[in-house]
Amino acid sequence: MSTTAMCKEWKVGSSVFRAAPEVGARLMDWKLTTADGNVREVIYWPEDADMSNLRKVRGGNPILFPFVARSYDQGQEGFWRTADGIRRPMPRHGFSIDGKFSLEENTESGFTALFKPDPKKYECYPFDYNFKVRYQFEELSFTVDLILENTDSRALFWCAGHHFYFKLPWHEGLERKNYVLNIPTKKAFHRNEDGSLCRDKGYKNPATFDDDALIDRMHYELEKPEVSFGPQNGEENIIMKVSGNPAPSPWMTVNTWTEDKDSPFYCVEPWMGPPNNANLKKGLEIVEPGQTQTFTVKVSLA
Repeated sequence: MSTTAMCKEWKVGSSVFRAAPEVGARLMDWKLTTADGNVREVIYWPEDADMSNLRKVRGGNPILFPFVARSYDQGQEGFWRTADGIRRPMPRHGFSIDGKFSLEENTESGFTALFKPDPKKYECYPFDYNFKVRYQFEELSFTVDLILENTDSRALFWCAGHHFYFKLPWHEGLERKNYVLNIPTKKAFHRNEDGSLCRDKGYKNPATFDDDALIDRMHYELEKPEVSFGPQNGEENIIMKVSGNPAPSPWMTVNTWTEDKDSPFYCVEPWMGPPNNANLKKGLEIVEPGQTQTFTVKVSLA
């Protein structure tokens, strides 16, 4: 199905947001018309995106649920183990990326979409729940809530996140080396092939986006749950703030990734915890029956 047929558009002041609420609840792009009449693409979206194969589309904001990144059981990728000891499959980044949602609310400034899991997804994650994605758009920012309500009689576990594709560079004549990333921590790690974590002792903050060591680097124990990045002159920064109920844990993780040196995007991804969280029990949240938890991220322009 074409992108045009799937997407809805919200115009808020000088910003235009496009999303596909019923397919992955995917925010597709965010474009801002600047004072000089130019259009700045903040969230990147490829023109040739194939909505029938949304998991493979490099753009927008894929929603990662119930677990971020890769899951492992006994060192084997693609599985996790529930509290009752049953091994179950789990796709990379979970299964909501290309899942079906129903549009619950559509206003002039945002939407709320409810995930509609099919039987195959229930095999992966055998709980009764309501998972919602809610976007609120403003002229120079947006807020996205990931909301999980436990309607089961058992406790359930989750460690969700986002996979924002930010346009980079966003000025003509500049390169990645001209943009600075500020994540307020000195602690980072990489993932080993068996799902364990390896401490990156050489991490320095701030870093420039031409540093290859940023690729698949995960940052944790942030001094404050806020990330900023932009040109070296400090103007036109993008600011990302994370909050929620419960508040972010010390294992709240910001992952940085890009596909290759010529990709027109760089991903800065706020996650509730690191990869393999169901096994490592780091950043993993427990939702008791009848309870609701929310993971909130606000992205704004300085």
